[in-house]
This record gives sequence, C-alpha cells and structure tokens, in this order.
Amino acid sequence: MTKTPTNWTGRDDAAVENMIRRGASRRDLLRMLMASGVTAAVGGSVLMKASAAVAQTPKSGGTLKAAGWSSSTADTLDPAKATLSTDYVRCCAYYNRLTFLNSEGAVEMELAESISSDDAQTWEVKLRSGVEFHDGKTLNAEDVVYSLKRHLDPAVGSKANSIAKQMAEISKLDDLTVKIVLEEPNADLPTILALHHFMIIAAGTTDFSNANGTGAFVSDSFEPGVRSVGVRNENYFKPQGAYLDAFEFFAIPDNNARVNALLSGDIELAAAVNPRSLRMIEGQDSVRASISTSGNYTNLNMRLDMPPGNQMDFVDGMKSLIHREQIQKSVMRGLAEIANDQPVSPANRYHNPNLAPRAYDPEKAKFHFEKAGLLGTEIPLVASEAAGSSIDMATVVQQAGSKIGMNFKVDRVPSDGYWSNYWLKAPVHFGNINPRPTPDILFSLLYASDAPWNESQFKSEKFDKMMVEARGLLDEEQRTAMYWDMQEMIANEAGTAIPVYISNVDAVTNKLGGLQTNPLGGMMGYAFAEYVWLNA
Repeated sequence: MTKTPTNWTGRDDAAVENMIRRGASRRDLLRMLMASGVTAAVGGSVLMKASAAVAQTPKSGGTLKAAGWSSSTADTLDPAKATLSTDYVRCCAYYNRLTFLNSEGAVEMELAESISSDDAQTWEVKLRSGVEFHDGKTLNAEDVVYSLKRHLDPAVGSKANSIAKQMAEISKLDDLTVKIVLEEPNADLPTILALHHFMIIAAGTTDFSNANGTGAFVSDSFEPGVRSVGVRNENYFKPQGAYLDAFEFFAIPDNNARVNALLSGDIELAAAVNPRSLRMIEGQDSVRASISTSGNYTNLNMRLDMPPGNQMDFVDGMKSLIHREQIQKSVMRGLAEIANDQPVSPANRYHNPNLAPRAYDPEKAKFHFEKAGLLGTEIPLVASEAAGSSIDMATVVQQAGSKIGMNFKVDRVPSDGYWSNYWLKAPVHFGNINPRPTPDILFSLLYASDAPWNESQFKSEKFDKMMVEARGLLDEEQRTAMYWDMQEMIANEAGTAIPVYISNVDAVTNKLGGLQTNPLGGMMGYAFAEYVWLNA
C-alpha cells in the first residue's frame, strides 16, 4: 500500500488547497507533488481530498444564475399567495419565517427566538430583537400579528388559509412577544410556521410590486413570468449573511433546454431535472446531480364532481390501469419509490407501510370501465412539462389503455398558464405537489372538504372530523393509527392517483457549494440562495 511521505504535513495540504483556489490545474499540481516525492497514486488522493475541502469552504462573492421549471404571469412576491417553485424561491430569499426546517427536518428558530407552549394550544412566540426590514423598519410583534392574520382574511386569498384558520387568536403581548391560541391543540405549530407561506412581512403591507422583507437578499428587479434578481442584504440579521453578491432566477420550462443551459455554462443550477436527462450530465466533469427524496410527487387527478370522475368505477379503473413499476423504472429511471395513492411518503414517520399500492391489473381496470359505460370513449389526459414527468406518465397510461379498448388522448398543454388554467379545473389532469413536513399540512391543503388545492374535490365529513381530532392528539400511538386510517381513506375514496414518490434531481455546476437536501423540497427547500456559494 502506498503511503504519504512522512514529511508530508497538514501545512502541505493547505498549500495544495490554496493553489486550487488560485486556479492551478490538476496536471500542474500532480507535477508539483511528484517533484516533492509523492507517488502518482498518493498525489491523486491528496488532490481529491484538497478539492473536496475547497469545494466545502464557503466563498463570498459572485452572481448565481438558476433556472426553475415553471413560471407564470401570476408570479407573486406575496408569500400568502405563493403557488409555484419560483414564488417560493423569491420568498425564501427576500423574507424570513419564524422557524426554519433544517436538512434533518428539525425545527430551528429564525425570526423567533423561542416558541413555547404548555398545552399545545396556547403558544408564546418571542422574537429576535434588532432585526430590520429592507426599508429600515425594525421588526416587532405587530408585523407578526399582521402577517399571520392576513391568512385569515378571505379577501387576501391565502393559499394557507385552511391551515391558518386553526389560529383562533393572534395577539401582541409586548413589542417582541406574540400569543397564538389555537382552536384545538396542535403540537405541529412550530413546524407549520416554517412553511413558505408564513413569511413575515411589515405590518400594513398591501403593495407587492416589490418585496420588503428581512431576508438575506433585497429584491432588485421582479418581472412576473420572466425573471427575478436579488442582491445581498448587507444589513442581514444573521452574522454570516449570504455568500453570493446576487442571484438571478427564472424558468426554462423545457427540460432539455434547462440542462443544456447548465452544460453550456449559462446557468449554475437547473432545478427538477427529468431523470431521463441524467445521461446528459453523466461523465461531464463540470456538472453533477443533487438527488433527494422527500415526498415530491406528480399525480393524476380525476375530479369527482364532473364526468368521467363522478363515476367511482372510472376512478377505480384508472388506479388499476396505472403501471407503477413501469413509471418507476422507465419514466423515473429508478429515481422514485412506488406509492400507494396517498400523499404521506416513506420519508415521513407517519407513512402507512401496510397500505399496499394498487397492482397493475388491466382486466380489473377493463371491468370497471365497462361498468361505467366508458370503454372506447375518448378521454383527454391533460398533461404539461409544468407538472414534472406528467407527459411521460400520461403516455404510459395511454398505452396501457389501448390494450383494453380505452381511448385516452394525451392533451399536452403549455407550461405557461398551466397552474392557473388547467390544474384543479380539467376533469382529468396532472398535478405536482411539493413535499410538506406533516400529514396535517398535506391533508389540510389537499384533502379537507374546504382545502384550497382539493385536486379531485374529495369531500368527507368523516375525514374532516378525523383530521381535527388527530391534530390535537398528544398520544403518538393514537395519532399514528388515525393518520394510517386517513391515508387508507384517501387511497380508496379520493380521485387522486399517486403512482410514485419522486426523487428530486437538481443538476448543478461543480462550482456550486453548500447545497443540501431539505424536507420542503428541491433547491434546498427553495431556500438555496441564502446558503450556497460559488467556487472560482
């Protein structure tokens, strides 16, 4: 076994790291090492170690260009109305939350100094002192009260209204203390406050043509559906602050175009890359894939309040016709886990492992379609690049249908306007749901009778009552059992088919450091801008 010479020291390692930072080539470094008596094998090991150390040493400066997969003229700087990943990226850069979920899913304090409760119903939030908004205003309790109460105002149209309305009282105790009283106990409140929608804005804010937050970046320009540019907030309350001088974020809806922009050096981060595109970056020294699995999924939605989904036999037929293994292996290239038609993934401790996924059974599907009187009827499947991999999934369903006499038409529509014109509206269409940290959040947003994103218009009084009851249970065993029952109800009664839980793949330049996984989704839970840096 080759060994490093006994006179090789940590100081020598530091010298190599410094030369890498100054731009020395691998060939020059190996030549230098070998001249010092280091063998080629050991020299390669030293360079690998030094390169890894350099990559993980934060650097300040530079402008990062990143591309997401969808945008819209309805893009917003209002956290309460945020819907797309592009909205979340901006909100994470320009604003802060009371709490933040780290890479392990643990709650950390952000604008809050502490959040405490004796009974999980009445909570006290202590705020950090000296935090300033971009316009110089000092953060106080009134800002928090105003921000949270906005979600309860129907005129605002908050996407988190169904979650926020459990807050029966939100009041100021003193300049840096807020009291939140819930309708029922909910031990998840610190986690809930880490959601993207619960960013804190200045009291009285009604104009969101620009952003006035406390975040690591100040909004320099915002063109809805086009691009956003943020510059470093030199007065940020966190000592480290952002590493980047600035970042630019925009959407490139076409997957291959997004990857090619990365390969050509036009961008440093290509978000949510289709697994089929991994072959484009494999073997490329300049780029790499950042892979995480946290519960993201693309689902097929059949509205139960309009044909053909108003016939449960159609819904059951579709769930039996979906070839989950083919989607996992062919569409997702193995970067996914088989799902069981409910939104709580195996990454969540409340996932029900005993709920078996529907088996691919064309004959059973045919039986249900015939019973519904729909065999041979042309049925559009609305899909788009905006809902990741939905076009490929629709094609798999179409091919399976053709073998049993079902005529599915893949209605491919543009990414622009998909979320406002087709999602939640078309009779049979695809959605794409970002990870959420608790079952209660998923159920409140997607499956409660009054959920803002009730994709299949699933309505059940029993489910609604169970959701409220489980939310307040402090007995973990009881709570888990109830969540398992609710997952089974969704899988069997809702009009949402969830074939797989998708591993998120962001493709990045090797110059990008600091990117980690996060339970709230890809791009570090959309908060990457504050934490990443660019190596020279």
